[in-house]
Amino acid sequence: MGVLGCELVDAGFGGDYAGPAAVGAEPVREVFERVARPVCGVLTRGAWLAGRRLVSVDGSELDVPDSPANAEFFGYAGGATRRSAFPKARLVTLVETGSRAPIGAVIGPVVGKGQGEQSLARGLYPLLEPGMLLLADRNFYGWRDWCAATDTGADVLWRAGGAGGAIALPVVQDLPDGSYLTVVYASRTRPSERDRILALARDPATRADIDPHRARIARVVSYQVTDRADNDEPISLLTSILDPADAPAAVLAEAYHQRWDHETSNGQLKTHLRGPGRVLRSKSPAMVTQEIYGYLLTHYAISALICQAATEADIDPDQVKFHRTVRILRRRVQDPTAFSP
Repeated sequence: MGVLGCELVDAGFGGDYAGPAAVGAEPVREVFERVARPVCGVLTRGAWLAGRRLVSVDGSELDVPDSPANAEFFGYAGGATRRSAFPKARLVTLVETGSRAPIGAVIGPVVGKGQGEQSLARGLYPLLEPGMLLLADRNFYGWRDWCAATDTGADVLWRAGGAGGAIALPVVQDLPDGSYLTVVYASRTRPSERDRILALARDPATRADIDPHRARIARVVSYQVTDRADNDEPISLLTSILDPADAPAAVLAEAYHQRWDHETSNGQLKTHLRGPGRVLRSKSPAMVTQEIYGYLLTHYAISALICQAATEADIDPDQVKFHRTVRILRRRVQDPTAFSP
């Protein structure tokens, strides 16, 4: 890891290391959390928008062995009538979009109260910092989540929606690039209170009087993608970047679709590292968690290496094939001459 500019971490194994089961999940989790930092430099192509580092949040599921312990802890997807063949672990990650490197992760069951993607993602927002722009799909939007993310000083660009479906986005002020300012409200705000807040928002002289615990100003970018099956439905994005001169609507719309790099990142871990259709090996929840963090560390190291090489070559890291890099590294690891005696 020193080659990638990362600090080596003493996991505290000492001289009595007796294999993965003796180590448990916590030391591996700690190594990941201490090592996984953004790796894109200022010259990395495709990593920035208006001086902000692009990051994204998304979730995926991993099949785990059908042991009694895993079944009880992780649960099955699909409910009683269409239950999944294996228990599943839910993995929600924060990914640096430009490098596709995971820089944060939360692992949990696939069922149970507080175990959905939106809930688990709340454990990742403290990792945000000023100078980041967080991309997320509509199922991550919620008043609580919007505040948690933006209160870190980071900006956000989320598709409007949320677990409750469509949300009202009243026009506060039209902007010259076709976007407009709106107001988003705290949960359970009464209609009369919404009307009062909206009146304050529409008057630039009183806009600053809005209580940020009750409502906040946001900006809406709406557009259509004509080659989609549901092309009659416009895509509406919510952002905390209020000034169109800072980030025009067309630039934000293009940037949002880089969120698909997160889907690619998920696929790299599940297909090229774990193997297509393969089930994780561990039969206990603690060892499943350890195994997932091991994959995350491996994915991070490879993504960081790709990013470093691409930046030095002045190309987008997307142009470097992940699966080819994995094959090269596997050959090198298996070659005894690759390591000094």
